[in-house]
Amino acid sequence: MKKQFIAFIMAITIIASGAAGFGGTYLANILSNTPKTIEASSPYQSISLNASDGQDISFTASSGGTESSVIPLTEVSRSPLSVQLSIPEIAEMASGSIVEVFTETVTNGGRMRQFVSEGAGSGVIVSTDGYIVTNNHVIDGASKTTVRLRNGTEYDASIIGRDSKTDLAVIKINATDLQPAVFGNSDGLVLGELAVAIGNPLGQLGGSVTEGIISALSRNIEIDGQMMNLLQTSAAVNPGNSGGGLFNSYGELIGVVNAKSSGSDIEGIGFAIPVNTVKVIVADLIQYGYVAGRIDFGVTLIDVLDSRTAMMYRVQTTGVYISQADSGSGLMAGDRIISVGGGEVNSSADVNSILDTHSVGDSLTVTVSRSGQTVNVEIILKQATS
Repeated sequence: MKKQFIAFIMAITIIASGAAGFGGTYLANILSNTPKTIEASSPYQSISLNASDGQDISFTASSGGTESSVIPLTEVSRSPLSVQLSIPEIAEMASGSIVEVFTETVTNGGRMRQFVSEGAGSGVIVSTDGYIVTNNHVIDGASKTTVRLRNGTEYDASIIGRDSKTDLAVIKINATDLQPAVFGNSDGLVLGELAVAIGNPLGQLGGSVTEGIISALSRNIEIDGQMMNLLQTSAAVNPGNSGGGLFNSYGELIGVVNAKSSGSDIEGIGFAIPVNTVKVIVADLIQYGYVAGRIDFGVTLIDVLDSRTAMMYRVQTTGVYISQADSGSGLMAGDRIISVGGGEVNSSADVNSILDTHSVGDSLTVTVSRSGQTVNVEIILKQATS
């Protein structure tokens, strides 16, 4: 009788365990197949992403009250139980979405001569029909841009739009059935988690894979007079990696590589633009060719921050100088900017930080030093279209 009772208890336990397992699996399937919404926003627009597991989706960019389906993205809604991949598995999953980018830039020399300089970088495929995101500095000034896929096929690329503020650009090749990157969520990153960089270091080593960790989630870094909020990684980054992808342990794109701290004694410090920023900027660049709501100050600035640079530009005082100005703006080449909108200016980054607090159409007073005189100039902030 005792043995029968034990057998009965065991049978009940097995049936209950099976039911729980079935219920857990059923619940997991419901959760994983339920469309999810991910939202990202910026001062310029907001986007909503809707997807079920493994589906190609599109996001809708809204700016200025208009909406338009812009670009297909591949976004995976994974459950907390999703299996993390090994580095070889990440490389196999993500490498097909990384391209090599080659540029030619023509400059004019003396005696009617022209010189062609070559450059190289990386890019990330963001749609099956040929849209690719890279860094603005990779294609800036290029007269010809060529893209090489993982399989070795090369295409001429056209520039769709670029944004110097975020150092992002979108180029397009005439191709179909490409493998776009799976977009992750950079806001969900954890300090110390795995990061894998894939790109074209030195412009000759396409498809190189390096690994590291997320060293910092939010670094304010000044690059070419622009303050940028970047991810920091210890994955090896070298010239040519610019525009390539930074991936997490699920093979999802979490950033676009754009910089490395340089120096003979500096290693293991690289930076990437967070993918949630990339999503927003790419949407506008494809829809408009520029970032909607972005201010055009109408001048080109030069930082003269030491006596050596001052001697080179033949000026007496360090500061922020205007090298070019739009006609009719009231500002002139050679002006040294003292303040913008009442805010003191000591670098071009200061100017950009002040402009970030204003909108297109705002009126600002720019105080400059011109030929030894202090001059106040009233300007209306315009919409940047390039």
